[in-house]
This record gives sequence, structure tokens and C-alpha cells, in this order.
Amino acid sequence: MSGLLCYCRGGFEPELAAELGERAAAAGHAGYAVTERGSGFVRFLTPAGDAAGLSRALPWRSLVFARQKLRLLADLDAVDTRDRIAPVLAALQAGAVDGTLAPRFGALLVEHPDSDEARPLAGLARALGNALRPALRKAGLLAAKDDPRRPRLHVCLLAGDHLLLALGDPADSAPWPMGVPRLRLHPDAPSRSALKLEEAFLTLLDDGERARLLRPGMTAADLGAAPGGWTWVLQRAGLQVSSVDNGPLRQHVLDGGGVEHLREDGFRWQPPRPLDWMVCDMVEQPRRVASRMATWFREGWCRQAVFNLKLPMKKRWLETSLCLDIFGREAGLPLELRARQLYHDREEITVLAIPTGR
Repeated sequence: MSGLLCYCRGGFEPELAAELGERAAAAGHAGYAVTERGSGFVRFLTPAGDAAGLSRALPWRSLVFARQKLRLLADLDAVDTRDRIAPVLAALQAGAVDGTLAPRFGALLVEHPDSDEARPLAGLARALGNALRPALRKAGLLAAKDDPRRPRLHVCLLAGDHLLLALGDPADSAPWPMGVPRLRLHPDAPSRSALKLEEAFLTLLDDGERARLLRPGMTAADLGAAPGGWTWVLQRAGLQVSSVDNGPLRQHVLDGGGVEHLREDGFRWQPPRPLDWMVCDMVEQPRRVASRMATWFREGWCRQAVFNLKLPMKKRWLETSLCLDIFGREAGLPLELRARQLYHDREEITVLAIPTGR
């Protein structure tokens, strides 16, 4: 049995499992999800044994609820805690990668799911990584220096005696341990919500796209801006921002220049001329938000956007699918959508919409 290992936010395992199952079936791949609520990860197993084909059919950037997507190599349970290294070497040397010889990995990440149960394993993960790294190099399984072009070896600790081995394709997985970019809240940020937009730009755009699409002098609207967290992120990028909210903005954001505060309803306001960006983090029914965001594109009010959809407590994958379908249908333009439940999101997802081909 082979398949995928995906990390997610604790409590959203059913949503990730449903997403993987639906998308795999649509791509013609049989399989099933194995998970427990609160575990922070999902294994999607395929009896056909074609993990590589399944992985290609489910690219990481297309997944909404997966922080990380890896190809499973081995499940090592009940290992001798006096020697965890030998079973790892044996599994890799036995040719655990689709029945072929294990590659020389470019990097090693020893990690654990982001769950209450697994967090105490952080110290063990560090110690195991320090011991395993030289052993892998001696066995010819790990490059002498980190090589970002080669596949990464991920060792996921589920317990002291239970390890999952997985492969991370550098072109089709998150580059950060546990799939989480480590961002620090800047002392000048008006609110913690600033981290959501910073993470969205970091994870949903690549380096070249950020350079092209976030240039100083561009124009943007922040709908529901107060107290100004998302406006502040745009301002720091050099954009000219119309901040739309009846509530107040932090004074230092207004004093920083390039921001016009419009005391209006962000859900009704429309710009007098087309803008480069629209961002929106308003608390509203997700289908209503999706429809309003589509209006912005249909009417030509913006070229690209980032917006959040606040999800209900149940059937969240179904609601996500419906909202993305509403947006795509009503926008009436060829757009590329990238949606993700970010680390700094809670009961919501963040959506990036950009013109196709950008």
C-alpha cells in the first residue's frame, strides 16, 4: 500500500480527507483516507500502488486544506526506541520509493504533526535529526550539503516508536518544516491579521509572481480594513491603498502615507477607477462574500484579489467547493484560483484570484 501523507490544521482532518478523496476520484485514482480527528495529518492510501501518479494528479498548490503534501515511503511502527536509525536505513535501502532504489536526498526534515498529542515530540525530533543526518550521509542516502534541487526526506514522528517516512518533491510541496512558514508579528502591525495576508502572499505566490504583481505604486482597496492589518501589509509593499471601513484605523498606519481611509461599507463600496488589487477579510456569510468578490472581477474593478471565506462548523469542504464554484461562475473571466487554509487562518480559507497566465 502506498499513497500520500498530508499535514493540516488540527480538527480539519475530515475536510482534508474529503478533498483528497473527491479530487483523487475525479482524476481516476482509487484510494481512501486514514486519519483521526485532531491528529493534524491524513494518509491517503492507494491500493494500485501508483503514489507518483496520485501525487501528480493532486498538486500541492491545488489543495485547500493541506499544509504539506508528501509521498509515503514507509510506515515504521513498534520500532525499538533504543535504535530508531537502523529501521529507517533499512527501509530506505530496501527501495521504498515505488519499488526502486532510494534516491540521494537533498535534505532531511524530522518533524511531527501540529497537534496537542504530537507537540511533546519536538525535542525527540531534534535529537533524532542530529543523529540520523550523519548516518544517512555515511550510507550514501543524503547529500553532503543541503541541495534544494533534490527530493527531501521527511521523517514524521507519530510517537516515540512510530515513524512515517515520506518524500517531498521540492517543486510540489511546502519548503517549510511541518508545512508552516515561520512568521513573526512585527511590533508595528495593527493586528495579528497582518500575518494572514503576509502568509498568503508568501505561500500563494512564487518569488517571480510577487515581484511582478506587488510593485510599489500599484493601487489597492482593503475592504473591511479596520484596524488596518491588511492595509499595513500593502502599505509596506509600497502600494497606494484605499482602506474602506466605518471603523477607525490605527493612527500610525494613516501617518505612514499612501493610505486613504474611506468611512463606508466595504461590502457596498466600489472604486471610481480600476485597481491592481482588492483584499477583503470581512466577517460575512462565505457564499455572499464569494458572490461580491466575483462582482469586482466581472465589473473590472480589480485585476487580482486576496479574500477570506469564513467557513461553517460543518460540511466545510462542501461549502468551500460551493463558494469557489460561485466565484468562478459569477466572475465571468478566465481566472486562476489558489485557495488554502493558512497556518494563521482559523475557521476560514484564504483565496487568491489572478488572471490566467499571470
